[in-house]
Amino acid sequence: MFDTLMLLVVASLAFRLSGSLGAGRFRSPRVSAAHGLAIMLLATGSAHFVPDSVTVMPGHTDLVAMVPPIVPFPSQAVYTTGVLELLGALGLVLSRTRRAAGACLAALFVLMLPANIHAGLAEVPFDGHAATPLWFRVPEQAVYIAVALWAAGVTRRTVARRRAHPLPTPSRR
Repeated sequence: MFDTLMLLVVASLAFRLSGSLGAGRFRSPRVSAAHGLAIMLLATGSAHFVPDSVTVMPGHTDLVAMVPPIVPFPSQAVYTTGVLELLGALGLVLSRTRRAAGACLAALFVLMLPANIHAGLAEVPFDGHAATPLWFRVPEQAVYIAVALWAAGVTRRTVARRRAHPLPTPSRR
């Protein structure tokens, strides 16, 4: 139940530790969290493509079972969200695209919330284990949304700072 969340936390702390030990790229907690989230997304995004014969992680069939019945083409939806997670991971590690990737991933996590709610309410088993309870799924998803926004620098504080110090506009001649 805690595997994905622990992967995010441990990876983020490992990146931050490497920053403390001199790896300049990871001196910022935000950058470390962005890379930690990227590691988590590599694991979760790749699960969307794993066949049932692989038993070390949940696979495509597990994820299709989570999709609410109202969503058409559930298998294609799972493939699509997998591609988006992998692209989001790439976007988080590139400083130029980190802000956009964080915002898009937060939106993706919101869009995937109904699947988590459905899986919790319908008690959909995952990877051969009992269903993760709804009381854990929703807060976990909220954590991922918050980390995506914070790691990418998309926060209220950033917006307030921009209002206080707007970018100069080009002069017209």
